[in-house]
Amino acid sequence: MPVNGTSRTRPGTVRLGLTALALGLATASAAGGQPLATASTTSASHAPLPPIAERYRRADLFLRGGLGRYVVDDNLQPRFVADGRGVLYRHGKPGQRVITYLNLADRKQKTVAVEADLIRQVSAALPTAPTSAPRIDLVDFDPRTDALVFTAAEKQWKSTRGVLAETPIQAFDPALSPDGRFKLVARDFNLFAVDTKTGREAALTTDGSREQPYGRDIPQLSQILKAGVEEPDMPVSAQWSPDSRRILTWRLDTRGVKRLSITQQNPGGLYPRSFSYIYPLAGAATLPQAQRLVIDVEQAFRDGAGKIVPLAIPSESLLYPAAPEMSWDGDHVRAQWTQRGYGQLVVYSADPVSGAARIVAREKVAPLVTVTSSSLQPASALGGELAISERSGWAQLYLVKPDAPDGGKALTTGAWEVLSVDHVDPRDGLLVTGVGREKDRNPYYKALYRVGLDGAPPQLLTPEPLDHETTVSPDGRWILDEMSSPTEPTRTVLRDARDGRLVLELGRADPSALWATGFRPPEPFTGVAADGVTPLYGMIFRPIGYDPARRYPVIDNVYTGPTTTQTPTSWRDSVSAAGNSVAQIGAVVVMIDGRGTSRRGQAFRLPAYQNLGEVGLDDHIAMIRQMAAKDPGPDLTRVGVFGGSAGGYDAARFVLRRPEFFKVAVASSGNHDLRLDKAWWPEVSMGLADEATWERNSNMSVAGNLQGKLLLVHGDIDDNVPVTESVRLANAIIQAGKDVDLVILPNTTHAVYQPFFWRKLRDYFTRNLLDEAPPAGPPPVRLAAAPTTAK
Repeated sequence: MPVNGTSRTRPGTVRLGLTALALGLATASAAGGQPLATASTTSASHAPLPPIAERYRRADLFLRGGLGRYVVDDNLQPRFVADGRGVLYRHGKPGQRVITYLNLADRKQKTVAVEADLIRQVSAALPTAPTSAPRIDLVDFDPRTDALVFTAAEKQWKSTRGVLAETPIQAFDPALSPDGRFKLVARDFNLFAVDTKTGREAALTTDGSREQPYGRDIPQLSQILKAGVEEPDMPVSAQWSPDSRRILTWRLDTRGVKRLSITQQNPGGLYPRSFSYIYPLAGAATLPQAQRLVIDVEQAFRDGAGKIVPLAIPSESLLYPAAPEMSWDGDHVRAQWTQRGYGQLVVYSADPVSGAARIVAREKVAPLVTVTSSSLQPASALGGELAISERSGWAQLYLVKPDAPDGGKALTTGAWEVLSVDHVDPRDGLLVTGVGREKDRNPYYKALYRVGLDGAPPQLLTPEPLDHETTVSPDGRWILDEMSSPTEPTRTVLRDARDGRLVLELGRADPSALWATGFRPPEPFTGVAADGVTPLYGMIFRPIGYDPARRYPVIDNVYTGPTTTQTPTSWRDSVSAAGNSVAQIGAVVVMIDGRGTSRRGQAFRLPAYQNLGEVGLDDHIAMIRQMAAKDPGPDLTRVGVFGGSAGGYDAARFVLRRPEFFKVAVASSGNHDLRLDKAWWPEVSMGLADEATWERNSNMSVAGNLQGKLLLVHGDIDDNVPVTESVRLANAIIQAGKDVDLVILPNTTHAVYQPFFWRKLRDYFTRNLLDEAPPAGPPPVRLAAAPTTAK
């Protein structure tokens, strides 16, 4: 039954199944809610659509950032504070929210502050008046002194019984040894140690160079742009041993690695500026290499030179511009090594004195290890490593001991997936998040379980058939649970982690003001894949005043990336999805998770292996056809598609590879040739593909297929997917004698979702799918933007 039992619930899931109807399409039935309209129930007449300017206004209203003003207590932002002794959260109407502290020992609550007061105090304390109300982000609360710590306006503040003071952020300094004796310094691509008492300096390395520095991460584009130089100052990349004697660090080798270049046309001055930088690419023959090593700092001060101990771990190809994974594990080093192409993940334990290393855990699954569904994490309290592995075809949890690195004891089994390990206790077992185990709910809904070390069936701690976003207290005693579904507003509760018992309700979302706007809540729906068998899940977004007697174009908001899922499962994500906004121009928007995406087992995702150019295409078409078979409103002669990042790649390939179905596309920040993307993302699905396979999966290879309209949008300083991806696709289309639209957003990174972008997207679909003229005038200058899809 519904968790909150109120009248705020909305229509349930629409289920679509195959029949022998024309086109082999689906019929639909409603699961506990309002069914889709059918031809026999449509009205004989319909009201005209509102003016396009009004539809654009509604589209602005329902962008992610604008919805907060209409919903009360959807996001209490609860967090454990005071070393886990209490919970800090806030509730009430936007702009008037009360910050409350809950003492977990006696369940007593007290008001800590009112957000409006903090906003007023911070605004008055700033040197210049802010143009908008500063955002308050909670950090901690000390119940002994009544001191609330929070951030606002890029500063940290402390409010003690109403008295506000700016306070420095106590950041951990990795360069300072735990005992405070030494501090590391990076200079001229080498490492030095400084005695903090005497100021005496000792060189730890002497042969570093630009292409082979010590203890230096690859500068990311954002750091280069901020500093204005190709070799910006970088924090020391090293970790001190617990006894403050040695450091664990690494040496980078970029010899033979091709560099990318970027030109920032509007850097704030008259002249543009250009930079070259290292970015590991999937198509590169040579990637940056990392060699792990240990340096004895005490010896450097004693003997005048540090002893460098290379660890007997293979050099690692860096698939992203970040340090290799390694840490101290007591008096040894733990290092995780990833084979290029994700053939295997290996955990080594290394002796910092001799450099000798041994394999203590290994994950190797054919055809590759999908690292967004698999992981290895240390569990010294259990005497080994915890592996989330797909060796059974499903992401299950194993305890791997050093004496059998390729084996492991199964702690969970079955046709469901473990997503994360949230708490480890050698006596009480583990708390893990999983999906797909409970048959009374959407298989994508998250649930929390207690898992023992004896292989017994997991204990379900979140029994309600909803999506559960949980946080476990540091001691594993309590659970904060934000539970909801696309049709059930969020309810935030405190649970006892021993049995999942509900202890206290902190709040529940009230969307009454949202419903009063005429907002139509998104509708989950199910159908089957193009194979006619495999169940699929999706979401439908309709505009205010939707009339099934009218014909509406269909727009697919796409992201087929195998590393994640697209269709939201929580109420918060559903009502804040971009489809709610885009639908208001007068369209039906859909989101679909076809075969090739995650969280449904390895066999469900494997269609994406070395097949990103085709996977999901026909599943999306099948689902859209099934939707239209039961609802006369969607017009399948007018189908568009949009997406960002890997979804931008998808949007372009949908209109290029299925031009007879998809007529208009807006593709933003797309990785249109996977060889020009950061290595980790393509290789996690493509492995070590040959050139023919890379080319077959490139949008450039089908540029000549374009029949409809395609708008490419990219930020000129995209620090995730290089802007050259969209420029190269535009050129390929031009060379094929086709027409294409290209917008390069100045001074814009991967996050292109800004007011101008949304205006261009709406205009493009309005002109080319609705056959209407967009409203005159510029887009609003201030508008909350939705975040881009991470990739």
